[in-house]
Amino acid sequence: MSETVVDAGKRRFLTLATSVVGGIGAAFWAIPYIASWRPSAKAKAAGAPVEADISALKDGEMMTVAWRGKPVWIVKRSKEMLDNLAQVPPEELRDPNSEEKQQPDYITGPTRSQRPEVLVMVGSCTHLGCSPLFRPETPAPDIDKNWKGGFFCPCHGSRFDLAGRVYKNVPAPTNLKVPPYRFEGETVVVIGEDPVKA
Repeated sequence: MSETVVDAGKRRFLTLATSVVGGIGAAFWAIPYIASWRPSAKAKAAGAPVEADISALKDGEMMTVAWRGKPVWIVKRSKEMLDNLAQVPPEELRDPNSEEKQQPDYITGPTRSQRPEVLVMVGSCTHLGCSPLFRPETPAPDIDKNWKGGFFCPCHGSRFDLAGRVYKNVPAPTNLKVPPYRFEGETVVVIGEDPVKA
């Protein structure tokens, strides 16, 4: 019968070496795996803020920009449009004071905008996501005999005023959404960023 002598120092060295090699191998395996969890550059760009130059926008005109895969409308409201907006009877609107959270906290008042003359809004109906038509003219008897201008969804008949507030008795349940946005100077709107706090 032979008796084997265990070399404890050699065993510790082999155990340590195996652990180090295993740890390095695990790190090489984990780095690309963990990196795959991060959003791609394309995904980051899709969620990034968008700048819109509104210097060429004339009174009463609307432009559309894409932000996060959605159309965002920017309307330069004329004085006549603001006057018409003020004539919309609140009792005809479902949420005239915008109490449901469809806009950032800094968007208040009947114009639902930072500047009364510039409306920024997501152009998707809150019913099924259709894109309503911009119908600023008044009157518009094909929509309503008392139409004061606004947005009309021909798919299911939802109507919104020139601030995106939804009328009663239409399929859309809430006002149109206002995205976070800020002005950079007089003519650039940055959509997707809140105003810089002083």
